[in-house]
Amino acid sequence: MNKSNLLPEEIHSERLLIRVAKPGDGAMFNQAIAESAAHLKDWLSWVTPVPNVDQSELSCRQAYARFLLNEDLMAFFILKSTGELVGGGGLHYVNWDLRRFEVGYWGRTRYLGNGLISEAVKALMQYAMENLHASRVFLTMDERNLASRRLAERVGFEIEGTLRQDRRNIQGNLRNTRVYSVIRVDAH
Repeated sequence: MNKSNLLPEEIHSERLLIRVAKPGDGAMFNQAIAESAAHLKDWLSWVTPVPNVDQSELSCRQAYARFLLNEDLMAFFILKSTGELVGGGGLHYVNWDLRRFEVGYWGRTRYLGNGLISEAVKALMQYAMENLHASRVFLTMDERNLASRRLAERVGFEIEGTLRQDRRNIQGNLRNTRVYSVIRVDAH
């Protein structure tokens, strides 16, 4: 199969190894989520209640299976200098026909503010555009998530608009979702 039709196992940026979640990563993943749950709980439903190590391991195994099927890339952002997990994300809602990918991301609280998550999101977006020949790479977020809005704009995504009352937030209330994208101008 052509490499431009396969999700990557690894992407390298200046400071990060961005790699697929694999069996055996559950403990590392769980520790990062447990440390960061208070920060992430308003935006990510899967951190509340905090999963146990076995549940995190199952998530990694299921994610790796979806990666092997070329359906989704759940990736971990690992600091090259220390090997520590600083966050995660990936390329989701893959549509190979349209060459469309959604970038998701989260950051481990103690590493926030160092540009690491921005670096990872930019690397994912650039990989999708340059290597997977994406026609569209997009992000969605609760409009109240100001840090995510700033990150999207900082790494080159453009606001497309706000979908009003299109989802429920973590508390179960209707929320507005901001949509950002990068598109290929010459896409056919």
